[in-house]
Amino acid sequence: MSEKIASNPAEKPTNESTQKPPSAAVFSMFGGKKEVKKEEVKEEKEDAGDDKKAKAETEEEEETDVHFEPIVHLEKVDVKTNEENEEVLHKVRAKLFRFDAENKEWKERGTGDCKFLQNKETKKVRLLMRRDKTLKVCANHIISPEYQLKPNVGSDRSWVYTCTADVAEGPAEAFTFAIRFGNKENADKFKEEFEKDSKIK
Repeated sequence: MSEKIASNPAEKPTNESTQKPPSAAVFSMFGGKKEVKKEEVKEEKEDAGDDKKAKAETEEEEETDVHFEPIVHLEKVDVKTNEENEEVLHKVRAKLFRFDAENKEWKERGTGDCKFLQNKETKKVRLLMRRDKTLKVCANHIISPEYQLKPNVGSDRSWVYTCTADVAEGPAEAFTFAIRFGNKENADKFKEEFEKDSKIK
């Protein structure tokens, strides 16, 4: 007697593929909403944020581009140095010291351009020296025949002399100056010009 083997309804054929649920594309064919990927939403938000940022920057630039007319109009003023009627005979860079008799020491008075200026009318020559940057006068006196340059001890690029009437800081005062140069050549040229100008009457 042949036996019939009953098939188990729970068992599924192994050669059949598992059926997948319909995709969103199928629903969209019948009016359903198409699934939007998260990455696309994120990109749209970023683009919207960039547009808002660019618009805000444009508005800010428009607001800052404001022009105001000055209330007071300043006119150009010509600053006079009192050198307009003088001719520069010689100019050299130097460092100036004055002797403090009370404390028995040399004090620096300034570093800058030292100029020999000749008045175009009187022909007298004065020595004028201004400090760097501030241009404050640190020496201003006529080159007088009685002023004698003497070598500074231990240096071949500096000179010492006594001035009886320097007006750099106000009323005429007597000072003993020491003036030092960058090299011996400049020191010698200064001495030559100083002695030449002291003879002019």
